[in-house]
Amino acid sequence: MLYYLFRFLEQYDIPGSHMWMYISFRSLAALILSLIISAWFGEKFIVYMKRRNISEVQRDASIDPFGVQKKNVPSMGGIIILVSILVPILLFGRMRNIYLLLMIGTTVWLGFLGFLDDYIKIIKKNKDGLSPKLKIIGQVVIGLIVGLTLWASPDAKINETITTEQVEGKTIVTHKSQSEKSLMTTIPFVKNHNLDYSKAFSFMGKYKNAAGWLLFVIITILVVTAVSNGANLNDGMDGMCAGNSAIIGVALGILAYVSSHIEYAAYLNIMYIPGSQELVVFLCAFIGAMIGFLWYNAYPAQVFMGDTGSLMIGGVIGVCAVIIHKELLLPILCGIFFVESLSVIIQTSYFKYKLRKGQRVRIFRATPIHDNFRKLDKDLDPTSRFILKNWPQRQFHESKITVRFWITTIILAALTIITLKIR
Repeated sequence: MLYYLFRFLEQYDIPGSHMWMYISFRSLAALILSLIISAWFGEKFIVYMKRRNISEVQRDASIDPFGVQKKNVPSMGGIIILVSILVPILLFGRMRNIYLLLMIGTTVWLGFLGFLDDYIKIIKKNKDGLSPKLKIIGQVVIGLIVGLTLWASPDAKINETITTEQVEGKTIVTHKSQSEKSLMTTIPFVKNHNLDYSKAFSFMGKYKNAAGWLLFVIITILVVTAVSNGANLNDGMDGMCAGNSAIIGVALGILAYVSSHIEYAAYLNIMYIPGSQELVVFLCAFIGAMIGFLWYNAYPAQVFMGDTGSLMIGGVIGVCAVIIHKELLLPILCGIFFVESLSVIIQTSYFKYKLRKGQRVRIFRATPIHDNFRKLDKDLDPTSRFILKNWPQRQFHESKITVRFWITTIILAALTIITLKIR
């Protein structure tokens, strides 16, 4: 809103109005405002929730090996994150940008989906919450909407690389002068960086492009669903999900910025995506909201984000990666999320397999994998055998586990960016 106001005022030479044309100014303004909102609104929200006695099911001391009891801690803190993202975006974003609209839609939709789950658990006192089937349907719907919009919208275009030349030892990259619809995506560790989905259907002749777009939509659905659930599983320790997501947001912000700048895109030999600079504004608000939320969510937590936050966070990350054609980098960038999900899948599948043979055997001490590092022997199921019972040999404080997961995500984020130069 303010962007259009100051763009109007610029024609009257109002001092400072031209600054609103710069992505750097609007991005930093969104970051600062989201931090302020999350700090101010977060305190008000916590006081309100405690006054109304609205809190997550009480946790006993056994969940913390060091005896810290977390009782009557308000949940649904994802509302703080939602407000801290949406207010700065509505003020500083260009609302006619198709990519920004998709990000806002994803934030609101998955935030609402998570809110329903939290509402059923906390307000209605039904610990089962929203059924897993409805959650998956909600994630699939937003993935489908995003995929189809990027397919159909005339504004969702890129400038592909057409030539790569070596001149005096330097790589000179030339992009097409006209933006066009494309099924190209960035793939790591490959010389030319790009993969064309339609090439998988070359045997279909003139229908290969339509088949490629269908594959793109399916991949979008899978990415949004997988990352959303991964972030949801990662939200099990104080500050864990918020810290990891802030780091991932920084990496995505860098990728979005270089993709929106034709010279940087040429230097890195990646696709130039006009309009993707608005994602930088969104991601700065996202990062500010995550860091601001840590003010209250860091150990020991004063508020939990609940599914209102975690489902939305993963969806936002997935959609942003798809928009900038970097979805195939997510297994690296969101490695922590995928390992969390994989640990649950392996544990559940193996336990069911052994149970059919009359044996109660588990692989890990606990899943998602972060719980494996803090589970005490006395808390393990005495009727089950654990293959990795002695890994780790001692338990860690959850704050140490959280920080080590953050460090791992920093390494993965750096590796993700480095892949653009590793060919």
